[in-house]
Amino acid sequence: MGAAEFEQLRPLLFSIAYRILGSVSEAEDAVQETWLRYDAADVDPASLKSFLSAIVTRVSIDVLRSARVRRESYVGQWLPEPLLTDGEPEASGDPLRAAELADSLSMAALLLLERLTPEQRAVFVLHDVFAFPFAEVAQVIGRSETACRQLASRARRLVEDGRPRFDVDRREREELAGRFFDAMTAGDVDALRELLAADVEVYGDGGGNAPQWTRVVRGSDNVARMFGGLGRRFAGVGLQVEPHEVNGQPGAVLRDASGRVINVFAFDVLDGRIQVVRSVINPEKLRHLGPVADAWALMRDNAPGGPAT
Repeated sequence: MGAAEFEQLRPLLFSIAYRILGSVSEAEDAVQETWLRYDAADVDPASLKSFLSAIVTRVSIDVLRSARVRRESYVGQWLPEPLLTDGEPEASGDPLRAAELADSLSMAALLLLERLTPEQRAVFVLHDVFAFPFAEVAQVIGRSETACRQLASRARRLVEDGRPRFDVDRREREELAGRFFDAMTAGDVDALRELLAADVEVYGDGGGNAPQWTRVVRGSDNVARMFGGLGRRFAGVGLQVEPHEVNGQPGAVLRDASGRVINVFAFDVLDGRIQVVRSVINPEKLRHLGPVADAWALMRDNAPGGPAT
């Protein structure tokens, strides 16, 4: 067994690591560390899938322990690094299973997992998301099977209390998102208001780079006016809106005229309305998508009245 077998399992290993860590870059590093440990090990495991899943989970737990300290002092709203999931293959051709996996990737679901201890999170991801038997989970975590069942039960209770609900029809969700971006780029506040739930919420992750992104914006009128104003501000400067599925939900990558990433939107859609908008604008969380624009300079230069002098 070698590199070819590892590459076949890479998507699974990344999926486990990303759900535990909520970070694309950290998940990729965890997978690479898994390869290095596997390549250096003089073993011929009975199940390569179980062996590698155990390594990537242990690596991810160690990374998460240090990451949680940083997140506790994070300025403003912390959101996961956005993951583009366009064209992800359905799980074994099972649409229901594919929907379950997509929901477990959503930003709402990943934020719920932040409530869990690293061990609870790992047990929940391995057992509840990827259906690893408790006997294998126990070997990975280094706890008894009974203890792992208890960890899973506690994790499940914490997650179930806030489990998000989403509209199932992907085409309808994408059509709604398309209408939102059309209205935003046109600066059409009335059209935006029609697409939003009355109690819609907007969360922005600027990583402390901008004070205006530390507060939550609530209510359809406030949100419609905010996005309508942003659309008018960027009118005529080559703003590019690339629709994408982001973490299994409708969204988009916004780029400047040069193709540099400005930010990423992800929507929670329920009952035909946008319930939550999450906007990741922290450049450190966008670099895996390509060169990143200076979003604050763009906003300043395109403010009413032109650039400040």
